[in-house]
Amino acid sequence: MAYDVLEWADLPFPRSLPEFQRLFPDDAACARYLEQARWRDGFNCPRCGVADEPRYVSTRPGVLRCRHCRQDISLTAGTVMERTHTPLSVWFWAAYLVASHTNGLSAVQFQRQLGLTRYETAFQILHKLRAGMVRPDQDRIGGTGILVEADETYVGGRTRGEGKGVHHMALVAGAVEVKPSETKDKRKKSRVAGRLRLMHIGNRKGETLGGFIAANVALGSSIVTDDWGGYAGLSKSYDHTAVPERGDPDVAETYLPFIHLVFSNLKTWLRGTHHGVSSQHLQAYLNEFVFRFNRRFYPFNAFPSLLGIAGDVCAPTYDQFYHPISSDTTSSGRV
Repeated sequence: MAYDVLEWADLPFPRSLPEFQRLFPDDAACARYLEQARWRDGFNCPRCGVADEPRYVSTRPGVLRCRHCRQDISLTAGTVMERTHTPLSVWFWAAYLVASHTNGLSAVQFQRQLGLTRYETAFQILHKLRAGMVRPDQDRIGGTGILVEADETYVGGRTRGEGKGVHHMALVAGAVEVKPSETKDKRKKSRVAGRLRLMHIGNRKGETLGGFIAANVALGSSIVTDDWGGYAGLSKSYDHTAVPERGDPDVAETYLPFIHLVFSNLKTWLRGTHHGVSSQHLQAYLNEFVFRFNRRFYPFNAFPSLLGIAGDVCAPTYDQFYHPISSDTTSSGRV
């Protein structure tokens, strides 16, 4: 199971503000960190393939020059910082702030903390960092002996005065692993939440919900849902248990406690930290929530992952921020 929790454990992680200032005092120090992260066993030129100590360009700390083919290699290529005009030190500050704040930061708070003059710059940096929160080769949760709870919920406020049943709420599907806790007291048989997946979906149809489960939960897993008809087809590929809730909160608390707790925390986070988000950007915020949830016990891994130094990360462009591709699976408005 390709889970990256310990992937960056050997890289230094600043655990306090003074330590951050000591590790990354300038752009050159940030560049050395990127070099160490990308080439663990020493520099190997991606152009000519020769392994040798590179030349360092004093006026361009984000660039290495191969001694053999004399080609310039950008340290930010393939990361969320690719082709950026923002100094590396600002990006590192940004990643540290996002990684070290448990509840995250709004763009306004982010702009104030970094001393940026434009809100748009803070907004774009945050969204580019969120692009680094999703692994390109993200594996599916669940597996042999692991229980998965799945459900869907609406987020956002109901609109008044537009007719009965009319609202601008967004639909979110979720699935979370449930595992036995590693308690030393054998008399206590408690459970804990494992990995989480969330997705902004357009409807509750079987094709949509089944597609979400198939893309995010390993085949053959044990999965528990409510008895909504959209989950009826799961029994073909999963050990599926459908629980009839019938509006009884005690039933949900007993059989689907973890996914409902996740949804409750998600709504509180969206309202409290971000004061509501645009529906067109909702998936990016869901990705951030999942990122924080899955790495809540491993903060040292969050910092390098945010910078996208794992490679093959495609950060959104300016046009994608403000003119996203339309889709019939998303809704409009603010949630």
